Amino acid sequence: MRVLILGFGNVGRRLAEILTERTSYPGLDGLDVSVVGITTGSRGAVVNPAGLNLGRVLAWHGSHGSFEGFSHASAMTSAEALKTLDYDVAVEMTPLDIPGQGAAAIGHVWSALSRGRHVVTCNKGPLAWSWRPLRDLALERGVSFLYETTVMDGVPVFNLAQSCLRGNTILRIEGILNSTTNFVLCEMERGLSLGAAVAGAQRLGVAEADPAYDLDGWDAAVKISALANVLLDAELTPEAVERESLSTVSAQRIEDALTREHRLKVVCEAFRVSSQGESRVIGRVRVREVPVSDPFALVEGTGSILRLTTDILGSIVLTEEDPDLSTTAYGVISDLIRLQEDL
Repeated sequence: MRVLILGFGNVGRRLAEILTERTSYPGLDGLDVSVVGITTGSRGAVVNPAGLNLGRVLAWHGSHGSFEGFSHASAMTSAEALKTLDYDVAVEMTPLDIPGQGAAAIGHVWSALSRGRHVVTCNKGPLAWSWRPLRDLALERGVSFLYETTVMDGVPVFNLAQSCLRGNTILRIEGILNSTTNFVLCEMERGLSLGAAVAGAQRLGVAEADPAYDLDGWDAAVKISALANVLLDAELTPEAVERESLSTVSAQRIEDALTREHRLKVVCEAFRVSSQGESRVIGRVRVREVPVSDPFALVEGTGSILRLTTDILGSIVLTEEDPDLSTTAYGVISDLIRLQEDL
């Protein structure tokens, strides 16, 4: 498969490393991938229709911080690459743009699908703000639109729901899906102030320099919108999700919850309600008291958890402990393997 990668941040570089080292992973022995292009927003692009040497690409980028001066450097933008390069699948790995409602990533996905190319997206914006149009376009063009990495890194959330829960209707989705807020709450339980806990998360690279989108629930709102749209057939946008900011949580509130054998957790949820013959999906991001007996109370640090409630099988809980860059990159790899098997 000829792959075009859009974005080359930490996860993109880890993906390239794994592809370079694929002989070290027996499970990847049959994965036949050739990266024909990598584009970035500010660090240039590299293009080689015959396939890039990812080891050389990584070494150059690691020492220079950009692709400028590399033998296959190009001035091509992502939009130009999507429209002109010959590739089989575009892998969208650009940063999530919440103020722009994911417009750039949506445009990238739309462009590739319109050309009849498969798409793998790590960016959850297209699912949160434009799921149905993109899904329908993929069906119309007869190509795949895959997105396993968008929620819970490489944990097979969507694959589980779509391949292993056939015959079930998902009624409710609940999760702890934002690493920053969960890390901060755990640190505040240990006596740190909100500011000190956030600073600690920033030092570890868990939180951004400006953590507002995490603390105010926007990242969780985008994730629950993506899940609801795909798994509940909703049209839920992040703006319609009720949000509670972590900045309202005091040390006293945390202490009071612990006294009652509860822990505070930022929980996002989506569920369908019916009124006067009409059905709609509600989305919420709330700071909730969770009993210590609940699996949600066991989530520490940067871990995450998801509960799917179904009509036949009941509730299923997926947990993720200490995710890293490989965990996220694996989601892309699993989608590439799925594509290769389907081709």
